[in-house]
Amino acid sequence: QVQLVESGGGLVQTGGSLRLSCAASGRTFSSYAMGWFRQAPGKEREFVAAISWSGAFTVYADSVKGRFTISRDNAKNTQYLQMNSLKPENTAVYYCAAGIDHSKFRYHSYLDYDYWGQGTQVTVSS
Repeated sequence: QVQLVESGGGLVQTGGSLRLSCAASGRTFSSYAMGWFRQAPGKEREFVAAISWSGAFTVYADSVKGRFTISRDNAKNTQYLQMNSLKPENTAVYYCAAGIDHSKFRYHSYLDYDYWGQGTQVTVSS
């Protein structure tokens, strides 16, 4: 069982930055692939970024490449999402997710993640 708690959301102006954190419980954090998804009002949940158990592999949605950076610290059971150059269309609830990493893990697919946080609101004003 893994419990995930996000933090770091808030209100920021266009062009600003935020750093989201996701703290995980449990002793097997390093076995999990970690991801960030978001859901805006009236829209479906969408993939943002993911990172492999070791941190060696990262993948991003095209819309955030070059602006967002995902990272993790397995010693602290925490993953991060650094968001720069934020835009109003980035406004959403951001969710942290975890799934057992393996060779066929589909980092983009929410179906492969077993555990989810409660979400943190990110609002970007224009």
